[in-house]
Amino acid sequence: MRTSTNILVFAALLLSLASCKKVLEKRDLGSLQGDLVFSDSVLARTYVDYIYDQNLPSWGGNANLTDETFGESKYFEGTLTNRDVTDFGTALANNNNYAKIRTMNMFFDEIDKGTLTETWKNKLKGQVYFFRAYRYFELVKLYGGVPLVLTPQDAVGVEAKEAAYIPRNKTSETIAQIVKDLDMAIALLPGRWMDENNDWGRVTSGTAAAMKGRALQLWASPIFNPTGLTERWQAAYDAALQAKTILSENGYGLNTSFENMWFQEKGNPEAVFITGYNNSTADQARKNNGYDNATRPALYGTAGGSNQPTRELVDAFPMKDGKMVGSSTKYVYDPQLFYKNRDPRFDKTIGFNGATWPLNGIATNKVWTYYVGNKSEEAKPTSTGFYTRKAIDPAVAAGNVQYSGTDWMEIRYAEVLLNLAEAAAAINKPEEAYAELIAIRTRAGIEAGDDNMYGLQPNMTSEQLIQAILYERQIEFAFEGKRYWDLRRYKMFETLLNGKTRTGSVITFKPSADVPDAATFKAQRDGVIPLDKAYSENFTITSKILDTRYTVNWKPEYYFLPLPEQALINNPKLQQNNTWGGTFDPLL
Repeated sequence: MRTSTNILVFAALLLSLASCKKVLEKRDLGSLQGDLVFSDSVLARTYVDYIYDQNLPSWGGNANLTDETFGESKYFEGTLTNRDVTDFGTALANNNNYAKIRTMNMFFDEIDKGTLTETWKNKLKGQVYFFRAYRYFELVKLYGGVPLVLTPQDAVGVEAKEAAYIPRNKTSETIAQIVKDLDMAIALLPGRWMDENNDWGRVTSGTAAAMKGRALQLWASPIFNPTGLTERWQAAYDAALQAKTILSENGYGLNTSFENMWFQEKGNPEAVFITGYNNSTADQARKNNGYDNATRPALYGTAGGSNQPTRELVDAFPMKDGKMVGSSTKYVYDPQLFYKNRDPRFDKTIGFNGATWPLNGIATNKVWTYYVGNKSEEAKPTSTGFYTRKAIDPAVAAGNVQYSGTDWMEIRYAEVLLNLAEAAAAINKPEEAYAELIAIRTRAGIEAGDDNMYGLQPNMTSEQLIQAILYERQIEFAFEGKRYWDLRRYKMFETLLNGKTRTGSVITFKPSADVPDAATFKAQRDGVIPLDKAYSENFTITSKILDTRYTVNWKPEYYFLPLPEQALINNPKLQQNNTWGGTFDPLL
């Protein structure tokens, strides 16, 4: 779905209405006219497209606040204040959370005034119910309970101002409203849109069910459920199973290719909730994703080099038999030959020195990141020694990388399976948890082994299974923005990262008997010298500290962010979180 052009059409149609003398005589064109907009299928659809445009998520996010990559942050420095947080919405703007929610509330207030058929209205309502739930979910996972505003508030006058002083709802009430909206979306939306030329990317009943599973998984996780209430995990399990059932019945499933699933758009069985992009160079309709150009090595794009993996992520990938580094007896790990015999997802996620990585249409292309002395082979060298390879389109032509149209999959079918596995493990259904893990590992290409366990330890306890699932998520969803939220959900920052620094690798050329100098190596590296020989005889690998200003110092109060200072000034009925000196308990 490409909303940019639709919104331009919407604006043009509104202007055409404004040009009509009778309309000018009888209508207040400063407000939404429901009987006009929702009596016209094009206008109504485009109003909903505007909601998509406001609310669809973008590529990845927060990787620098994990062990995936690095970057300075007040969160990791331990210096965050309530003046640094602005996500809540503290000013009059059409792009903050509550402005977006207002646009949706206006839709619900006006849609039944039009003459569209009930079928049309219900499909539109289903989409907006989904996005209102999604917007509240994005708030609750940061702050806990927030004010539930479900009707448009008046914007002018003293009384309107005082009426807008709404206290925070409990977190349980906010979650209940999210679930209620998603249940409405599930009931009203189709399982699949039949006209993929016009409707590819619209949310479905399966999308809503998957989001419900994600929301209830969060509510059941230790951050909100420190005592491990089983009924919450049961609700999360039921929602995840419902999502899998709806999606499977409508042709969704694991894409056969972990590597290429990003480049199949229409009909991609993996794509449950997506943000559509295009590769247009026309100014008005352009919606390019930016991720590809920013992430690939600078030599192959116009920007390049962002989202660089740490050595910690590189070492996290298991071996080909699914066993973790150091525990496999079949594939003994050699840190000098770190790339050998790894989980097939390693080569499809990590770009490393000497890797064959087709870019700009060159099938035999190799990427080199080594140093000769203190000088890198690259004009703009990677700081960690590695690149992110996931979702980088090898076929895009040189010079066109900035116009990449690769869609972002916010929810993949793989997440639905792992959400189900996690909830199943939590309510003591280990067979189901194992089944979903094995499905993911089978698609990845991990060896089954003599026991057909794909490297998984048999007879794991519930706690061990959950840890195995979180590990699988770390590998499967690397650089997809999931790791940060998993570390938050399980409150793992202090134990995993505090007091540590993230590291990279510096690979430096050294001469050997066969290759006496760097010039000889450069002439022979792409075809004459085997990669294993090069690493064994011509490279040294040294560790590089990436966090140079501080060791990680995540504080417990960061699991629930403070309401911004300006929000408390604007609305005196708001309570600050109790972890930031206030009285609001986000666990209730």
